[in-house]
Amino acid sequence: MRLSINGIVILATSRVLKRLTIMNSTLVGDEILLSDAVHMGIAVALLEGLIVPVLRHADKKGLLEIARESREVARKTRQGTLSLDEVTGGTFTVTNVSMLELDGFTPILKPPETGILGIGRVKEKPVVYKGEIAIRSVMCLSLTFYHRVVDGVPATTFLETVARYLEHPVLSMT
Repeated sequence: MRLSINGIVILATSRVLKRLTIMNSTLVGDEILLSDAVHMGIAVALLEGLIVPVLRHADKKGLLEIARESREVARKTRQGTLSLDEVTGGTFTVTNVSMLELDGFTPILKPPETGILGIGRVKEKPVVYKGEIAIRSVMCLSLTFYHRVVDGVPATTFLETVARYLEHPVLSMT
């Protein structure tokens, strides 16, 4: 099974959503509904537009299972064989433009979800690492969130925590 940045980000994000549950919520009417499970939307681009199939219980899956199931829902999306259940009930979405050679972008929120995380490309750049300039792989993460549910401090904490999990992958295993 070939692993991808998408799978790694979905794993890390699902683990962080279990810790910072306000980001794993939906707004229905005027009521904020916190979800016990992470049902991760995975944006898939088609010529006709964007479809967001849902990877159910992403928080309970390992990296290989996430990679396999993500590829399967992407395949079904491209073939037009998704069921209604496979495109509804998401609690958070990840969207990835790394294949377009873009560093960053502003993802559009999918109501009633509270957040969507955008993944830019991974690119080697010179950075300061442990007090020295080194060539390191870096990526840009973009978070769009719904201000009626969460404000900047919890959203920033969420984004910082996802970044830390990506920098230290062992954190996603706990």
